[in-house]
Amino acid sequence: MIKFGRSALAFNMAVTGLIGMAIMALPAGALRAAKVQLPLKFQFGPGRHVPGYIQVLPNMAYTPARGYGFDLGFKVKGVHRSNTHGVRGAFVTSRKPFFFSIKLPSGNYNVSVTLGDLKGKSVMTVKAEQRRLMFKKVVTAPGKFVTRTFTVNTRTPEISTGGKVRLKPREIGSLEWDNKLTIEFSNARPCLCAMTITKAHPITIFIAGDSTDTDQRFEPWCSWGQMFTRFFVPRRVVVANYAEDGESANSFIWENRLKKVMSVIRPGDYLFIEFGHNDQHERGKNAGPQHEYRTSLLTMIAQARAHRAIPVLVTPMARRLYRHGKIYNSLDGFPTEMRLIAKQQHVPLIDLNAMSTEFFNYLGPDGSKVAFVDRTHNDDYGAYEIAKCVVLGIQKDHLPLAAFIRPGLKPFNPAHPDPVSAFHIPRDPQYSTVKPSGW
Repeated sequence: MIKFGRSALAFNMAVTGLIGMAIMALPAGALRAAKVQLPLKFQFGPGRHVPGYIQVLPNMAYTPARGYGFDLGFKVKGVHRSNTHGVRGAFVTSRKPFFFSIKLPSGNYNVSVTLGDLKGKSVMTVKAEQRRLMFKKVVTAPGKFVTRTFTVNTRTPEISTGGKVRLKPREIGSLEWDNKLTIEFSNARPCLCAMTITKAHPITIFIAGDSTDTDQRFEPWCSWGQMFTRFFVPRRVVVANYAEDGESANSFIWENRLKKVMSVIRPGDYLFIEFGHNDQHERGKNAGPQHEYRTSLLTMIAQARAHRAIPVLVTPMARRLYRHGKIYNSLDGFPTEMRLIAKQQHVPLIDLNAMSTEFFNYLGPDGSKVAFVDRTHNDDYGAYEIAKCVVLGIQKDHLPLAAFIRPGLKPFNPAHPDPVSAFHIPRDPQYSTVKPSGW
């Protein structure tokens, strides 16, 4: 198992009198002593420095003092092609995934990356933070370039209204709760020429849930929340995934996760709520779908509405458990109770339990192994198809969010999913055989 330790660091670069766009004209390494001002513009690779950009050379590893650099110990190669093509005259690349981090305060950011090579083909997939898919397999022919933009959310445990989130051990040292924006570049030949970072003000979809939708840290584990990010128009929508392994609706509240969400949620944002797997196994006089579970869901709905945000209930995804060749309901009365609450409270409902059952029934007891790591948790393919189910739910409910789904997305039917043979996303280098917490 590979683990990467990282400390959460304050955004503490001292002001030296250089402010605003003046910073952009500084040579490589100048952010060591300057307070970063957005927009922040980087050029990658050797060759001539382009005015207005910060040049990042292949040997520039991330350090808190510098405030940017290649991270987690992965190396890149720099290639110089021309001094007359601006930022397109050079790039960095690697045969393995590589990571670039920038020290930034928590918030939402638009990231635009320029990809390509004057003399060769480029193939790139991009993820951000904890393996959130931003776009997959962007290909450029020799001499061609493309600029792609994605919007990403970052966060820290501290709560502006007081206190902090009670993090679990697996969250310590992850890429989720630090003071950095981390971007992963992978695929056959990623060629990164330039990057621009600006502040974003999109609609935010907050996810409250468990291990089936959290940002899983290691391969082969994955969740629909990590794949959900690539289905929305950049600059318009961002996903802030606050789900966590082992969470019940009740523990999500008492660990201050809901309090953290409510400290940053804004009118017009969304709170997607999916619980049930771990609630099913709680014990005590208040356990069960009609008691603590109901009370906790009603609390989340009420608090979201108090902030003029839009709550959306998502029934818990089915487990990979079959009887007589068909998925059976292993979640007791929790999906039914969530459907009832949605009807009573006039809350939009995405019936992921029903759609995932269709998906897994299509695959069958043996075929469904391609979508799961164990009976509960998905791999990349399963997570991607389940994310499509959630997107379909948005469309079927006619939520305003449907207007911001990426154009060109083909119609999806859970009973006839995409063939696994046509699916490919490069594996991340971090791997673990340890099962995520929860059921």
